Amino acid sequence: MKIDYEHKMAAHCENGSIMSLMNYHGIKLSEAMVFGIGSGIYFSHIPIIKLNGMPMTSFRPWPGAIFKRVSKALDIDVEVTRFGDPEKAMRALDINLEKGIPTGLVVGVFYLDYFPTSYRFHFNAHNIIAIGKEDGKYIISDPIMETLEYLPYDNLKKVRFAQGLQAPKGKMYYIKGLPDDIDIKGAVIKGLKRTVREMVVLPGPVIGVRGIRYLSKKVRNYPRRFTPAVAAKHLGQIVRMQEEIGTGGAGFRFLFAAFLQEASSLLENPKLNELSARMTEIGDMWREFAVYAGRIIKERNEIETYDSIADMLLDISEQEKMVYKKLADIVRYLSKQ
Repeated sequence: MKIDYEHKMAAHCENGSIMSLMNYHGIKLSEAMVFGIGSGIYFSHIPIIKLNGMPMTSFRPWPGAIFKRVSKALDIDVEVTRFGDPEKAMRALDINLEKGIPTGLVVGVFYLDYFPTSYRFHFNAHNIIAIGKEDGKYIISDPIMETLEYLPYDNLKKVRFAQGLQAPKGKMYYIKGLPDDIDIKGAVIKGLKRTVREMVVLPGPVIGVRGIRYLSKKVRNYPRRFTPAVAAKHLGQIVRMQEEIGTGGAGFRFLFAAFLQEASSLLENPKLNELSARMTEIGDMWREFAVYAGRIIKERNEIETYDSIADMLLDISEQEKMVYKKLADIVRYLSKQ
């Protein structure tokens, strides 16, 4: 039993899973377009929320938000279910597969059999697609793997009910129905509006470009507040959240740049293409920040200091602010057409 499903690799698991599900149902969207419509670009630094005992820095919206936003923007009927009983969750998946429904699953990666050991860590928001069963194993389309993978029943059940932060609780999701007409242009404008709202409009110091500025202040104070070892640990947490957990920082800026380029063509607005180029440069700035921070962490720095990388964050904040302000003007213009 296997669904006729085209496996595709992607830069990010949630975007890639959504893209493949949409493509299966005839909605041909790129990963970048899924990301942009779902307003995937984001930032927050919230000290009261801890991960491994240190403040949470997030470069993406809450897991599952992109699927919810994309399906709502395109008026697609979807089903999202969590379970308390693992056996019931596996039965529900089997019923879907018997009906020929490719089904998205949220799993923990630490015990995922086909993951190389070096890539396993306690992250419970990885997205995969189950597309059938063969010789007693589930056929899995994982967007970050080159080919289809296979999981035995017990392993799939275990990773669907991984314990810890953001426990998936057997979460599965799939597309139930499509509208008569898909308004891609309207969905793109909705995605841009939400991005502007979350990055520059929402009040408070910890979200969007204000959050980047807030993080700059915190980083500048690390060597004054902590011992060198603890300061390095806090800085390492930021880099890990940026470049490892869900790609996040630089990777998402490049993906958003690709979205703006596609949106420019779709909406016939060259100004979006100009902002695409600027966002690519900002992605390079985030990557440079990670490199310089890594040198400080490993004590290989000759020039970089906590003050200098804090200044980099301030610059990034201002550069992103200019992009989103210009996006706000473009959105107002597009909304009047």
